[in-house]
Amino acid sequence: MTGFTIGKVAKAAGVGVETIRFYEKKGLIERPVAKGTYREYPKSVVARIRFVKRAKELGFKLSEVRELLHLADRPEEDRAAVKSMAEQKLMSIRQNISDLKKAESTLFELVKQCSGEGPVLDCPIIDAFVD
Repeated sequence: MTGFTIGKVAKAAGVGVETIRFYEKKGLIERPVAKGTYREYPKSVVARIRFVKRAKELGFKLSEVRELLHLADRPEEDRAAVKSMAEQKLMSIRQNISDLKKAESTLFELVKQCSGEGPVLDCPIIDAFVD
């Protein structure tokens, strides 16, 4: 055998078997060649799965990962598109961080205002959600 079984690919890429099947369904990796009773993946699929995994860890959606893969498959392409995607993702992450900091601050103040004792009536946390 020159390729990998799905289990070996999963182990080498650090993902589950179901993740590999999902990536196949989404067209992120090619379907493997059937060799008798099992399917054989080329060794190169491990690097592609790792690419997808890392891009997802950095916050890219599957549609964006697909576009990044499309660009990566064409090394002669201008890298401006890749940089633009990364800049947009960075701006989105920064906005999310800002939003989370605001939520943290607000919730911190509400928790300080609530004694945690007595009836829910007039609870500052509940009141903040109603107003």
